[in-house]
Amino acid sequence: MAHYVIMGCGRVGVSLAHTLDNAGHTVAVIDQDERAFRRLRHTFTGRKVTGVGFDRVTLKEAGIEEAYAFAAVSSGDNSNILATRVARETFHVPHVVARIYDPGRAEIYQRLGIPTVAAVRWSADQVLRRILPEQSINGDFRESSGRLILGELSLHEGWLGTTLSGIEQAAEVRIAYVTRFGEGILPRPDTSYQQGDVLHAMMNVERTSEISRILSVAPVREKQ
Repeated sequence: MAHYVIMGCGRVGVSLAHTLDNAGHTVAVIDQDERAFRRLRHTFTGRKVTGVGFDRVTLKEAGIEEAYAFAAVSSGDNSNILATRVARETFHVPHVVARIYDPGRAEIYQRLGIPTVAAVRWSADQVLRRILPEQSINGDFRESSGRLILGELSLHEGWLGTTLSGIEQAAEVRIAYVTRFGEGILPRPDTSYQQGDVLHAMMNVERTSEISRILSVAPVREKQ
């Protein structure tokens, strides 16, 4: 089980907190308004931390130093991005995601390497895809026999700069397309994996656990 920190106790934050709590993970929810915690059900077992989500003391109180993932889902774009950057750059949280309301800012944030989802395309499920370890490969499509699945890949940062053909060979998958700066692109033979990319690949259903294991660690580079 892992520890998760959620900034924002609105509709999406509550949905995330309950889902993660149900799954047996430990959860801390941060909100500036103590009254917001009333939205959480009475059986919620996680921490409720009143404070600003990008304040280091508040984040430490929420257990950010032990967090597997951080989700900023408050109502403010700037606060979400700032908090996410603090979580990633100061506390080195391996998985972060920020909610934004202005789709026009998405490319800027993606260039900073921060996974974002615009509010018009928002759902709690999209956050869970990025922060739950058991959903590191999330299937979007299955062909008729059920043997092949199209899903998102979750890669260790050590794969950055690797050609997609190299990733395909290592994991034995076929990358169908890449989401880059919020737009889908078809990969070319020389396309490399960049910060913020989301890779969508066809793979054998029976090998999803093995594929996750291969891609969750940095590749072994040959010495020059």
